[in-house]
This record gives sequence, C-alpha cells and structure tokens, in this order.
Amino acid sequence: MMRQKKVPLRMCVGCQEMKPKKELIRIVRTPESEILIDGSGKKSGRGVYICPQRECLQKALKTNRLEKNLEHAISPEIIERLKVGLGYEHSS
Repeated sequence: MMRQKKVPLRMCVGCQEMKPKKELIRIVRTPESEILIDGSGKKSGRGVYICPQRECLQKALKTNRLEKNLEHAISPEIIERLKVGLGYEHSS
C-alpha cells in the first residue's frame, strides 16, 4: 500500500488559513534584516507565508501581522515592492 506524502501546510499571515505551502508566497527577513519575496522558498532567515491575493496582503498590513511575524518594521518602499512583486499593482 502506497503512503500519501504529507503536504506541508503553512498559515497565511493575511487570512490566517492553513494552506499548502506551494500555494503561498514566502516573504523572508534575511539575517541582514532585508525584507524580500523568496521565490525559491529556501532563503535563510525568518519567513512568513501569504496568499497571492491582494486582500491577504492588505489584511496582514492593516493588522501589523507582517511586521510582528517578521519581527521587523516594514517601510513603505518594501510594501510597494511586495505589492509589485506579488503582482497586485504596478508601481506608478
């Protein structure tokens, strides 16, 4: 009998729902305190996961969950970069 491989679940910092890791986007605070979108999911540092929906980013920002979970203040430039990097809006 073949065993089902366990799907790693992570919680979205926006909607607080557990979802398969592959469906979420990882945002990482590197050891150098840089906030980046981690496309590979392998960068070292403290990571949080977020759904690729605009509402989830807005919720995470409104409730300061992104900052709390990354244990780092997030500047407006980084927020813009996240929005663009996540494909929510084009930087004007």
